[in-house]
Amino acid sequence: MTTAELRAADREVLWHPFTQQQGWQAEDAPIIERGEGCTLYDTDGNAYLDGVSSLWCTVHGHRHPAIDAAVRAQLDRVAHTTMLGLSHPPAIELARRLLAVAPRGDRELTRVFYSDNGSTANEIALKMAFQWHKLRGDEARTRFVYLDMSYHGDTVGSVSVGGIDLFHTLFRPLLFDGLRAAAGDAADLERILRAHGDEVAAVIVEPLVQGAAGILLQPEGYLRAVRELCDRFGVLMIVDEVATGFGRTGTMFACEHEGVVPDLMSVAKGLTGGYLPLAATLATERVYEGFLGEFHEFRTFFHGHTYTGNPLACAAAIASLDVFEDEGTLAALAPKIDLLAELLAEHVAPLASVAAIRRLGFMAGIELTEFALQDRMGHRVTLAARRRGAIVRPLGDVVVLMPPLSMSPRELTRLVTITAAAIAEATGVPAAPAGDRIGTGAQSS
Repeated sequence: MTTAELRAADREVLWHPFTQQQGWQAEDAPIIERGEGCTLYDTDGNAYLDGVSSLWCTVHGHRHPAIDAAVRAQLDRVAHTTMLGLSHPPAIELARRLLAVAPRGDRELTRVFYSDNGSTANEIALKMAFQWHKLRGDEARTRFVYLDMSYHGDTVGSVSVGGIDLFHTLFRPLLFDGLRAAAGDAADLERILRAHGDEVAAVIVEPLVQGAAGILLQPEGYLRAVRELCDRFGVLMIVDEVATGFGRTGTMFACEHEGVVPDLMSVAKGLTGGYLPLAATLATERVYEGFLGEFHEFRTFFHGHTYTGNPLACAAAIASLDVFEDEGTLAALAPKIDLLAELLAEHVAPLASVAAIRRLGFMAGIELTEFALQDRMGHRVTLAARRRGAIVRPLGDVVVLMPPLSMSPRELTRLVTITAAAIAEATGVPAAPAGDRIGTGAQSS
């Protein structure tokens, strides 16, 4: 099919996520045909730098030879087998490897429960926390505390602990009732736990960075304070590392920045290097042991998915962890994190239409000055960047850069300069004089 035929077929049969389809009908979006490294190519042969890691998951770039080879080798064995009543080597090996790189501290994550995506990994954590208290006879602990502007996925349970009104308010009649805390405010969390601690099963947080909220940064020490408050009030701590995990903040997991180990931790996105859908919920032995008992006691965690621990996905994830080790990904990332900060300060911060830059590691959010909703300024920046050869994606009027960890300094420089030019074009606002340059609001890792 030609590109025109593919676009026509797309408009006829597809319904895209987080997309107003009426507007989509009028746009000629690229149809991506292949990828190589940090570059995507459309059906017309145009090349685009992947500035968002194909929705924050393509850690090592596209078509990494080691991950390609691992998936091919697994295809020669078995593509899928259930984990209900069976097991298989890739799931076992990956669980061992995940626990070996999990955060370490005053407790230890020792068990891995697989699922398909970040939403389900978080939903599993919520259900585990709920059932764990119930099995202990603590029937009153049925509520969850979540943060304002939080995002933990789109299933009903994960939306119940979502704090972005635009995404979540419509569905409130379907959801369970949670307790919303002010993001980054330990005193507010303490107030809620003092008032409702006996009712709370768990507190769920995104560590250090609230991604979908527009790369909102938490103050230093906040995550540690959450851990201490959970311990004080007998509440489980769930940490959502779906976006922040696998090197995104400069360490393997964001929790490591503050020496925090949660009771339950969800991972997805970068788990397979962006190759195949796979997620996991990691638990401490204390949580796991709460579900042990005789068959007739019905202490089983009654939850599962057809594709839980899919062998192909597990093989990709093992290979991705191998790449982290073999290529020294985290060590190589450190100077690129510094370079990203320098490039943003040089090319983006001086733009008068940029209100703030929020950054941690390889996560950056460029907030534009106030524009009318109907202007869709963030989207216009996306289109301008695309014309220049880069894929970026906005969250409202916050332009997000989240490149693959493997992106070279040269590619990173090009990505940031394209983004700056796209912002200038879309907003029609020139750079501010040097003396008027705004602060970046950046946090270094």
